[in-house]
Amino acid sequence: MAGRAWEPTKRGAKDLNRWLSKGKTVYTLRNVADAYQTYEDAQLYSAHTFDRQSRLTGEWMTGHLSASGLLAQEGKVYEKPPVGVRNIATPGRQYAAPTSQQALDRARAGDRKKAGSRR
Repeated sequence: MAGRAWEPTKRGAKDLNRWLSKGKTVYTLRNVADAYQTYEDAQLYSAHTFDRQSRLTGEWMTGHLSASGLLAQEGKVYEKPPVGVRNIATPGRQYAAPTSQQALDRARAGDRKKAGSRR
């Protein structure tokens, strides 16, 4: 990935906080549990825009998370979106669903198998 990246360490949090300014967006990667969503991509990225500074700590904030909180929660943070990885906010790939007739045929075949095994 091109651009800068910050590790979830004290040094990384300090460097990220110095680099940030109002309106800057950073990106994090998220792994998808493929056991439950086999149709989904293995990784997705999420965008975080920093829009204000905390009055208490002076750290840049994105929603309710500070820069150090984002590093602690999400892990490595990137300056540019990763190439070839889909944004989590965009719709996923579309797959054709079986027609209702195909679903009925499969259900009937399963019922016949169950009825045959009971005898």
